[in-house]
Amino acid sequence: MKNTLFYLSLLVFSLSASAQEYTIQGKVTDGDTPLRAAIVRVQGQTTGTQTDSSGEYSLSLESGTYNLIFSYGNKKEIRVNLTEDQVLDVDLGDAQEVLDEVFLSAVRVSAESPITHSNLTNEEIEDRNLGQDIPTLMNYMPNVVTTSDAGAGIGYSGIRVRGSDATRINVTINGIPYNDAESQGTFWVNLGDFASSVENLQLQRGVGTSTNGAGAFGASINILTDRYRVEPSAEIASSAGSFGTFKNTVKFSTGLFNDHWEFAGRASTIESDGYVDRASTDLKSYFLQATYVDESTLVKALTFGGSEVTYQAWDGISEEQLQEDRRFNPSGAYVDADGNQQFYDDHVDNYKQDHFQLLWNENYGGGWSSNVALHYTYGRGFYESYRTDQDLEEYLIEPFTANGEEITSSDLVTKKWLDNHFYGATFNLNYTENWLELDFGGGWNKYDGDHFGEVTYTRFAPSEPNQIYYENDAEKTDFNVYGKANVAISEDFSLFGDLQLRTINYTADGNMEEEVPFIVDDSHTFFNPKAGITYEVSEANRLYLSYARAHREPNRDDYKSEDPKPEELNDFELGWRLNTKTVQVNTNLYYMDYQNQLVLTGELDNVGSPIRTNSGDSYRLGLEVDAAFRIFDKLIIRPNIAISRNKNEHFMAIFNEEAYEYKNTDISFSPEIVAGNIFEYRPIENLELKLLSKFVGEQYMSNTEVEGTLLDSYFVNDFNIQYNWRNAPLFKEVVFTGLVNNIFDEKYVSNGWYDAKWQMVAYYPQAGTNFLAGVTLRF
Repeated sequence: MKNTLFYLSLLVFSLSASAQEYTIQGKVTDGDTPLRAAIVRVQGQTTGTQTDSSGEYSLSLESGTYNLIFSYGNKKEIRVNLTEDQVLDVDLGDAQEVLDEVFLSAVRVSAESPITHSNLTNEEIEDRNLGQDIPTLMNYMPNVVTTSDAGAGIGYSGIRVRGSDATRINVTINGIPYNDAESQGTFWVNLGDFASSVENLQLQRGVGTSTNGAGAFGASINILTDRYRVEPSAEIASSAGSFGTFKNTVKFSTGLFNDHWEFAGRASTIESDGYVDRASTDLKSYFLQATYVDESTLVKALTFGGSEVTYQAWDGISEEQLQEDRRFNPSGAYVDADGNQQFYDDHVDNYKQDHFQLLWNENYGGGWSSNVALHYTYGRGFYESYRTDQDLEEYLIEPFTANGEEITSSDLVTKKWLDNHFYGATFNLNYTENWLELDFGGGWNKYDGDHFGEVTYTRFAPSEPNQIYYENDAEKTDFNVYGKANVAISEDFSLFGDLQLRTINYTADGNMEEEVPFIVDDSHTFFNPKAGITYEVSEANRLYLSYARAHREPNRDDYKSEDPKPEELNDFELGWRLNTKTVQVNTNLYYMDYQNQLVLTGELDNVGSPIRTNSGDSYRLGLEVDAAFRIFDKLIIRPNIAISRNKNEHFMAIFNEEAYEYKNTDISFSPEIVAGNIFEYRPIENLELKLLSKFVGEQYMSNTEVEGTLLDSYFVNDFNIQYNWRNAPLFKEVVFTGLVNNIFDEKYVSNGWYDAKWQMVAYYPQAGTNFLAGVTLRF
């Protein structure tokens, strides 16, 4: 009996010993940057975890040999033999691309490519994500200038890259075109708090690679939305600040269940009164995602969108108003029956937009993979405006007699409606091996848009409610195919080639305001070749040279004033990249040679959209430097500067029905110097302090260098603080964030407009010192 007990005890001891658990822990980084929410999992098992805000992970496993998969948009597999507690730090800087990022493989470029680009990570977005729009969050990227109608970065915000406005910046979300098909603009106000669902984004300056949608003439912004999560999580974030700003966000993820499935979502609200008087914003938005994943397949079904009600502030103010009351907003002004000035409460932009995406990636093995995406976007809404002393006949309202007097004009309220559908499909097939990468793809997209206006109120004239006074229907079809190749011809040299064929057909039929016919039937076929070479001087040094040709069709507004020509661009880029543990430098020279560039005239139409006209020959020549220096472990400095010359070689302007030719004038809204810097200091663990600085040189609002159209240069500084309280009671993490914008209270103007006919100038003043503060609770 004693022997039996002895052997049973020995067996139990041996079994417990064989089931001994050990801990493997460490930090996951991209170079020196910690990666939050990187996935760590055991190959062939459901066991896994995610890194915290410091990039650290911990995983308990029984003794044995495992293949650990570390992924964050790329993947590294490491085999470990676990016989004791281990520390394993992993750098994913040179890791293999994984399924999530493959959705963007057709439009993104790697660090080795001969394409000028910068990346904005999830961590960099979260540092300042307190309600401001994506253009504002991109403000400190190289050669970027941003502006806000409301003056505080919430609501209608704009972005320019290398002096090119938003209509020339191609934006994709998960590889799907986001630019409005007709206006070619991007309206971030329709996607409030979208930054909270962005995993990362890449900014390609210049033409970049072939992409879906209209071609890039200044830059491309390629956005990847939230990755799936391995572990369940929840998050509540709230922030508040100056000008009555409030943001509330709720996020969740089920984590992977049944080995393959994840559901995630977000709901947000943002409210702000704006710096400019009555420039209020009321945004509601959502993001929902269902994911299926296995070793070779990733399928995502997404829907996201939002609604916005934004008081119009795009009229700007005169120089006199700028001196007397820089927060004044003339929009919606009228005089009541007693002769007092009033403001119409509903002088607003009211719009809703819903996006649906179905994304499928398949890895076939042997280097082959594919992507297929279907998408649909539905947008609808209106601009509501109070208009004074309007000619009734222009609104199809008959003159009438009152008290023996013929009434031919009246104050009235109009709604200019948009109701549009955008749908299509994109695809690409990719082959990769050590020395070769091939990519073939394309897309087909269709836009159907209805434009109509109605009179909802007249002050003096009897009229039927909701009377339609114009209707116009438009369709646009866009098809493109491309082939790309990256070939390593030796250990030091690699070649890049990219050929794209794109066809567009745009039609519009009906009338616009004042019964002016608007009939368009225009088609274009473009061939866009690109080529480049990269030379690896050493492990830390690379040189590259690239050439790209691009074409871009006119937008809807261009057809209203004249017979516009499509733009043509030849883009030459020469660059040097240095990447060591303590120093990163990206330097490039660019020469962008345009024919028929559609430059901004400085004027606006009656809904605040910039008016453009063809310039003859024009160019942009510049030097860009983007760097990061690790002074010591706790201090990093990230300066960037762009010095450029932007000229119209031949420009025709019409004054009083006479044509005038100008030569070698500055292109409008193109400052010669744009510089930025970020001082990033971590005095203690989990505390981060940042001083962010931005200088924008003087710029003309016209192409004729009229003295009164010169915007002064400005230098603005922001202060950002963030503290992560890890393993707080009841929470995985509590994050406190503060942001003080314009700490030196600079009085500056970032944008404006100029009307040559009436010699009128207006400005968009930006806010002085203001703050935002927030807290994020992570479960």
